[in-house]
Amino acid sequence: MNVHDSERLSGSLEAAGYVPADGAEPDVVVINTCAVRENADNKLYGNLGHLAGVKRRHAGMQIAVGGCLAQKDKNVILEKAPWVDVVFGTHNMGSLPSLLERARHNDEAQLEILDALEVFPSTLPTKRDSTYSGWVSISVGCNNTCTFCIVPSLRGKEKDRRPGDILAEVQALVDDGAIEVTLLGQNVNSYGVEFGDRQAFGKLLRAVGGIDGLERIRFTSPHPAAFTDDVIDAMAETPNVMPQLHMPLQSGSDRILKAMRRSYRSERFLGILDRVRAKIPNAAISTDIIVGFPGETEADFEETLRVVEQARFASAFTFQYSVRPGTPAATMADQVPKEVVQERYERLIALQERISWEENQRVVGRPVEVLVSTGEGKKDAETHRLSGRAEDSRLVHFEVPEGSAVPRPGDVVSVTVTQAAPFHLIADSVDGSPLVIRRTRAGDAWDRAQADSCGVPADADAGASGAAGRVSLGLPSLRIGREPLVSPGVGTMPIYDPSDSQR
Repeated sequence: MNVHDSERLSGSLEAAGYVPADGAEPDVVVINTCAVRENADNKLYGNLGHLAGVKRRHAGMQIAVGGCLAQKDKNVILEKAPWVDVVFGTHNMGSLPSLLERARHNDEAQLEILDALEVFPSTLPTKRDSTYSGWVSISVGCNNTCTFCIVPSLRGKEKDRRPGDILAEVQALVDDGAIEVTLLGQNVNSYGVEFGDRQAFGKLLRAVGGIDGLERIRFTSPHPAAFTDDVIDAMAETPNVMPQLHMPLQSGSDRILKAMRRSYRSERFLGILDRVRAKIPNAAISTDIIVGFPGETEADFEETLRVVEQARFASAFTFQYSVRPGTPAATMADQVPKEVVQERYERLIALQERISWEENQRVVGRPVEVLVSTGEGKKDAETHRLSGRAEDSRLVHFEVPEGSAVPRPGDVVSVTVTQAAPFHLIADSVDGSPLVIRRTRAGDAWDRAQADSCGVPADADAGASGAAGRVSLGLPSLRIGREPLVSPGVGTMPIYDPSDSQR
């Protein structure tokens, strides 16, 4: 969600006349913050301290801080870092260009934090990071009251978009060349509660699946308490909904789930997974787990290990409980000592890493369809491989044999898995045959984006299709520029990483 918010911020700035700094020292730095975990505070103020020195020698430089941490801390940011020029919250992202202009004109910091959503973020211009894949928000906010979570107080109550608006944005993305979309919401399967249709999400999946040219549909995140069989049916019966599900567990202990106010118990959770796998046998299921919630005993933690073993998750986002002031859990008795949390966390990681490896081993020898991506394989240059995501979202590094054509980001390759590790698959050629490549509209869009970035005219038949680096509302692209901008920093959710307990 923060990544997509940053695309909106970049789009709003470019529409107002700013251009990316592209490696030069920027005139404007925007930090888009997350507040889910405590280390976000430390990172923000550490980065602001570094930028203070840069700003002293860079005349006219502006610094803006937005997002969840800004919504939470409000004027505290300006008290701790008075050299910041603009502070804005989660409800008024579209105000950033005018706030920067006002701060420049008045020569004083601007603080604007709204208590309710001003404009639905998806109405803002967007600078998409990818030509082949896009995020589409179906709702913002959350009506749940999980005791560990600060998001509802920062994002507000759930607000649902009308289905027609969502479908129009997906269509615009497809028209621009995208072949994959991910539907976003704090709790996607409660979508429709605002306009009185509790089966709206399943209907939305089917409707999005009917858009011609859209090959892959994903969504995140559902809540187990609201997950219904009509959604499972929609997933199974809509061919371009991918065999992937992210289902947050948080804890395997029913006692802890009750203390978390999670509104389901472990038996219901496992039952959902069973029903999903009965309809979609090849589904890869991932999860979120919190270790060390207040009052968690060794017996509670053993219950989590039991459920993880039974659930057979393909991957997991694992977190050590972090006290967030303003949440009910922050004042609960029996906070678990750090050293106990760390020891349990390491045991959970070891278990999940083994399960991930075992589940990935089952894929060895299978053919997979991989959507070629950019930036996923950090060692691709060294290994002479490219990378992408299989239909079930597993990361695949595949060999490009000597003499083979090279696929573009957005193209699809058919490969056979030859090796598995806990966090990725490898598909090397066994006989040196050329790659089987399906060139796609998304790959064509990537070509046009490359041509644009190099100042080379795009193909004449490219038409009005957009590309990465363009600002899009499903309308003609805006090609204007004035002042440099650095891309916003974001709080993201990486694929499970045993060395990092933070989001």
